[in-house]
Formats: sequence, structure tokens, C-alpha cells
Amino acid sequence: MEGLLNKYTNVVKGWQYRWFVMDAESGMLEYFEKEEHKKQRPRGYVHLAGAVISPSDEDSQTFSVSAANGEIYRLKAGSTKERQLWIDKLRTTAEFHTNHLTSGGQSPVRREARSSSMLKTLTDTAPAKKKSEPPSHEVTARSHKAPAPRPHTLDPFREVKEYITEANDYAVHLVEKIESLPVTAEPIGGLDTDLLLLKATSSATLSSLGQCLRMLQHQQGGSSYDWHESLTRHRWMKSKILLSENQRHVSVSGSMEDQASSRNGSFTSMTSAPGPIVFPEEKPEGPINHEDEEEDDKGYTEDDLGGVEEHKTIILHLLSQLKLGMDLTKVVLPTFILERRSLLEMFADCMAHPEMFLKIPDLPDPESRMLAVIEWYLTSFHAARQGSVAKKPYNPIIGETFHCSWKIPKKSQDTSGNNSNLESSVDEVKPAQRGGTDGETDLFYCAEQVSHHPPISAFYFECPEKQMCMNASIYTKSRFYGMSIGVNLIGKVSLRLLEHGEEYVFGMPSAYARSILTVPWAEMGDKISITCAKTGFSSAITFHTKPFYGGKLHRVSAEVKRDSAGEIICRVQGEWNSLLEFTYADGTKKVIDVKDIPIGKKRVRPVKIQGDFESRRLWQHVTNALKVGDINTASEHKKVLEERQREGERHRKETGTAFPTKFFHKEDEGWSYNTPLQKGDTKGTL
Repeated sequence: MEGLLNKYTNVVKGWQYRWFVMDAESGMLEYFEKEEHKKQRPRGYVHLAGAVISPSDEDSQTFSVSAANGEIYRLKAGSTKERQLWIDKLRTTAEFHTNHLTSGGQSPVRREARSSSMLKTLTDTAPAKKKSEPPSHEVTARSHKAPAPRPHTLDPFREVKEYITEANDYAVHLVEKIESLPVTAEPIGGLDTDLLLLKATSSATLSSLGQCLRMLQHQQGGSSYDWHESLTRHRWMKSKILLSENQRHVSVSGSMEDQASSRNGSFTSMTSAPGPIVFPEEKPEGPINHEDEEEDDKGYTEDDLGGVEEHKTIILHLLSQLKLGMDLTKVVLPTFILERRSLLEMFADCMAHPEMFLKIPDLPDPESRMLAVIEWYLTSFHAARQGSVAKKPYNPIIGETFHCSWKIPKKSQDTSGNNSNLESSVDEVKPAQRGGTDGETDLFYCAEQVSHHPPISAFYFECPEKQMCMNASIYTKSRFYGMSIGVNLIGKVSLRLLEHGEEYVFGMPSAYARSILTVPWAEMGDKISITCAKTGFSSAITFHTKPFYGGKLHRVSAEVKRDSAGEIICRVQGEWNSLLEFTYADGTKKVIDVKDIPIGKKRVRPVKIQGDFESRRLWQHVTNALKVGDINTASEHKKVLEERQREGERHRKETGTAFPTKFFHKEDEGWSYNTPLQKGDTKGTL
């Protein structure tokens, strides 16, 4: 790509037109005084590997190119559209060459190689020979013993590594001193803005130095082991700085030592001296003791975000980089729209009404059980979507897990003998005053993020007493549709009733966030089928999206059929978050108001005794920062987690190792729980 751009120059303290040429193959950005001078030596050039290209806030035409060698070009295009075109092309080229270098490749350079003096010095492995030096064969004849190699020829980056190590030591000392200060001391305390800025700057500087060293080593052909060794301290420092900063900003229960020492030391303690790099997701997770769980005090709703006017600049900048139909898997969405919990926990919301789920196997005939499955399925969505504003859960980190359970009181009276059409009436799912209970029934849940690319979440429910279990693996795929975002949940859910030998297979509807520039709201839209091969019953369910003009929100319709006779035994109309009307083949009707069905609270272990990769503990710093409205701190902690995940992926790619999942294994096209419930089991496997 090439064209005329305004370049700000310090020579004349102003803007000057220059002809810029970007060579995508070599990764060079060069500029000339005029277009006709292209065949001459350029007035200036930078390599785009490691460069940062960012638009300016001062107007809609200016942008900057910050090269890895420290040079910064301030440029101005002729129009907003032209600026965006340059930014897109430059970013694509920079990303390609950065990834190419950091993965050990060599950039194919067609043009004349123009290395900086620093690179030339560092990569020069042998001193120049003097003119009077005899030929090499004469030297060999005089001495059979080769001269000892000079230190810099063995490792040309030794001094650089030593400087970085020394800088890290100073940074560690700096952080320790700042953290030793009382929070509210006078005249300066641990929360002083300048001190926090100093810590953040220290982290950013070390990150840049480490990345530059890595690029230089790959140019030289250095080993990946040396690179990992030199960056160990940097990664430790970056995590420590960011995590400790949030610990000062937000009230967090438990100490850093407690947070780092659980789960058999699976993650190198942030408060201990840095050692070899440890990839925590590859450590085994111990068995979960559900007896430690406590009734969750978190409901299914949280404060709405309201409008997004104050964040519109961020959103517009994000939208300017997107294209219709673009996959959003690798796009970092704004932190302020996060839901303050992981997607793994959100999948557990389908058990907001556990009583409706657990009574399915108690019903006397296949038709009643199929109708009960439909009723549970259609009433399982509203609990997680009670707010008026669409929010996005955290994208789970590979290896992340979430565990919970429910204890459902048993009713004193057996209701399984009622008419099948009335079996799922609202009166039966309410905790009606029918005397006492005969103990409790346990329902367990386990979820794990088993893949990063593509993002796949696996989850599993089981109730040993009812002899039922449910397994699923869901591939989350997001798309950009202009003023809305769609999330497709690709995969199948399998519900097994072991006593009856029945398996119900179904999918999950797509979700859409509409009006993302004003007040985003959510709806569902899809066609879902529920089938049971053994009984021959099936259901077709349609989640209707709102038409452009008129129409109701959140409409759903369904038909339940006996496939062998082609007979429709039930029709459903209504809204999945309000009233659902069931019309049966004999003409009887039943209305369920989902808002009147009691919501069962799940039980979760306290964060302080959770493993490092359990959802609430893993995301606690992001969650706590969002609770107090500290978007910047939340974004920084989220970035640390994402970088750790990318580093783990890079390590496994370099070593050719697969990710070791904890609770699930690959099976055919999906993922299955390792030890599913078997017929006759009474103690369960979770």
C-alpha cells in the first residue's frame, strides 16, 4: 500500500507531505519526499514487527505508528475513511510480522536489509579481522588448539539479559517498598496515584524490553529456552504488580499467600521469588468436597448498566474495526459490559428450577416425561435474563472450572400419581405447605473450559438418587451484525434417564444483544429440536426474534409429536420470560407463569477455599473491581488472565503437547464427562 500522508516533523515543527510505501512482504514502512523518489533511498523507514498503530483523539484523520525501536511517526490522512484504511493495513502487517518473528520464523525481505546499529552490534557474532591477520589455514598450522571463544560470541545478548534481570530486581524492590506503605498514610500512602502509575509504568517497560529481546533473539536464531528463562521474572513481576494493585484498590478477602498456595501449589506464588515458568492449567485439580459448599448469596440479577453514552467513544472505536459477519472470538469487547461472572457459571442457570428437572424421571409414562422435559426446558432461560440490559459473561480461560450443587427438599406426599397432563402444574413446583420433608435430594454440577481455539465449554449435571445425568459441550461463536451481536451456542445436550433407558437430545438457542449503541437488550432466536429415540417423541421449538415493526418480544412456540403416528400431543405459545400456555390433544389447557416459579439457590464453596482455576477465584479481582466501578483496573486484571492463557497456548504449541483436561475427554464430535453416572450408582461421581 502506498499514498500521500502528512507527517509531523520536528525539523520544521510542522506537517509536511510525504509519500509513504508499506511493503507487506518485508514488513517495512518507508517514506519519501515525493512519489517520483520511490526508487531512491527513503528518507526514513521503520519495521512494523512489534509496532503499535493507534488513531489519535485530536481529530478523525490523525494516527500514529510507534515502532519497536522507539521511533514514532505522527501521520495525518486526507479523510477519516483513508485513515481507517491505513490503520487496518498497517495493523494487519504488524500483527503478521510480530507473530512470525515470535514464533521463530524469519521475515522474507525483498528490499535492501536495513538493520539498526543496535541490531547489527548485537547480532555480529565475530569481530572483523585485521588486514595483517594471516589466512585461517596458517593459524591452524601454528596451533592445533583453537582459541577460546569470546563471551559475546557465545551469547550476544548476555549483557542485555543482565540489564533486564537487574531492572527486574529493582522493580521487585520498588513494589515491595510501595506495598509496605500504609494505605492512608500522610503525606504519601500505598494508594497514591503517582505510585500506582509508577508501578504500572515499570511493568509496561519490562514488558516492552522483554518483547524486544525476544524479537532480536529470533533474528539471531537464539533458543526458545533462553527466551523463556529471561522472561520469567518479567511475567512474575507483571502479574504481581497488577494483582497487588487491585488488592489495594478493592477489598478482597484472604491474603495473596492464601490465593496462591491452594490446589497443591498449582500456580507459582506471586509473593515468592520467581523460579522456572509454571503453566498452572496443566496441574491436576483435586476432588471437590460439596460438603464445604454454602448457599449462594448471589441472585440471578444485578444492577443494570443503564445507557452507554459515557462509553460511546470506546464502542464507536471498536465498531470501526469490525465488519459485518465478523467472528468476535478474538475481539476484546469493552470491560464495562461484563456480567461479573463466567460463562461456565451461567450455564448452571438452566437449573434455576431444580424441582421441575428432578421430577422428570418420577412420571409414569413416556408421554408425561417428554412433556415434563419440554416444560423444564422452556422455563429454564428466564432466570439468567431478568435484567433489562444485555451483559456479557467472562470468556472462560482454558482449564477454568466451576462447581456447585443444589439441595432440594423432598416432599412428604408423593404426587407422581396425578394426571399426566397436569403433572407439571405450577402448584407442584411451588414449595407448597404440604407438611414437612423427608430429607433432601442432591443435584451436582461440574463445568470446564476444555478448549481455547475454538472456545468450547463442557458441563455435566447428575442426580444419583433420581438416576439422571446431563452432559453437554458447547462451542461459543459470536458474530457482528451491525447494531447487534449474535452468539451461537453450537453443540448438543444429552439428558439421560437411566432407570427408563431414555436419552433426550437437544440444542441451545442463539442469543442476540440489540441496540448496542444505546441501551443494549437481549433476546433469543433459533429453531431447536428435542428428540427421544427410544420413546419416539419429539418436539420442535421456535424462539421468535422481534420483527422490525410491531410484534412482541421473547415469543416462543412449540409442538410435541408422537413420531410413529404423526400426532401432535401438545402445542405451546407464549413468552419464555413470562406466560406459557400449553394446549393438549384432549383440549385441556394449562398456563405457567415463569415468574411465579420459585428459584432454587445453588450452593458454592467460598472463594478462599476454591482452587486457583475455579471461576470465582480466578476472576475475583476483575469482579471486585467491577463492583466498585473501577473499569481500568478490571481491564488490567482481565488482560493478565488472557495473556497467561495465550502464553500457555504458545508453550503447548512449541512443545507439541495437548492441553490436559481435568474432568472431560474428547469423544466423537463432542466432550464427555470422565466418570458419568451409571445405572444403580447411588453416591455419584462428582
